[in-house]
Amino acid sequence: MTDRQTNGVQSVQRALDLLTQVSKVPGGARLTDLARTTGLAPSTVHRLLTTLEHSGFVYSDAASNRWHVGQRAFAVGSAYTKQRSFVAPALPFLRRLRDATRETANLGVIEDGEVITLSQVESREVKRTISPPGGRVPVICSGMGKAIIATWEDDAINRVIDRHGLRAMTKRSLTDPAAVHDEIKRIRSRGYALDDEEFVIGLRCVAAVVWGPAGDPACAISVSGLAARMTPQKVAETGETVKRLATELTTVLGGRPPE
Repeated sequence: MTDRQTNGVQSVQRALDLLTQVSKVPGGARLTDLARTTGLAPSTVHRLLTTLEHSGFVYSDAASNRWHVGQRAFAVGSAYTKQRSFVAPALPFLRRLRDATRETANLGVIEDGEVITLSQVESREVKRTISPPGGRVPVICSGMGKAIIATWEDDAINRVIDRHGLRAMTKRSLTDPAAVHDEIKRIRSRGYALDDEEFVIGLRCVAAVVWGPAGDPACAISVSGLAARMTPQKVAETGETVKRLATELTTVLGGRPPE
């Protein structure tokens, strides 16, 4: 590869890294902050942002001197969810979950050892949990992740642990493979998974798997709420609600659990 090609690839990678950083700041990112987080010179950051702006991937707000994700980036990102045929049919079920529990409802899939939130319906409570679509969580720290892998063979779960490890996101995270398998047994028995403050202290999440037409887990849906509201009784009641709606969504998608 020539120096020119190498520089071109490096510029593309830097631009994509910048776009990712901009997407992480809901209120818009300052150029100086982007330079600090990426380790690039402010002049380089400005040049790359300007290039992205010309293509519609970011835009700048002159009044606040902040950069935001542009319409073009949204259009490209939306193509990902369009490939997932269950996202649109799931939306009414997420609304029903939100209304039944008064908490935030989510839909997610596993990709490369992490759970990605594809869709969400926010709680109407003033104090509520929000993990915007596109957010990623280690599988074992996620209710949706655990609900999906509980349908796998134990050997497949071990391969995920061996490849990605068990990251301690909080003091309640599962970091021992034996503890993970004990938790998987409980999930299989009751039919829903629980993230008990394992990703964020003060947050609990209850999830159930949704099956696809081939008898494979297509995705998972969940309810996440503040631990103060998600008492043991509410967790159990929510678990039954999530299971029921996951079964109904499975039917709508033409899915079926394995025989």
